[in-house]
Amino acid sequence: MGLGIWGTIQLAATLVFAIPVGIFGLNTLLAGQELFGGGLLAVAVLMVVLPHYLTTPGDIPATVAEKVVGKAVKVPDEEES
Repeated sequence: MGLGIWGTIQLAATLVFAIPVGIFGLNTLLAGQELFGGGLLAVAVLMVVLPHYLTTPGDIPATVAEKVVGKAVKVPDEEES
């Protein structure tokens, strides 16, 4: 899965917030608070994973543009040229 430059920048920005939450969750888990620490670890993982699977408001214009261009532009077959 190629992220491209913009996707890489977004992932880095997400990791800036997710890594401290994950470290705090791990420390809390090791300190004996299993529920709270596990919950924080789950939040940290979801912060990184969910943007790849959910449609965000920023994705909608790109999706619409792809559909419009796909209907308007026909790619010629190799046999026709």
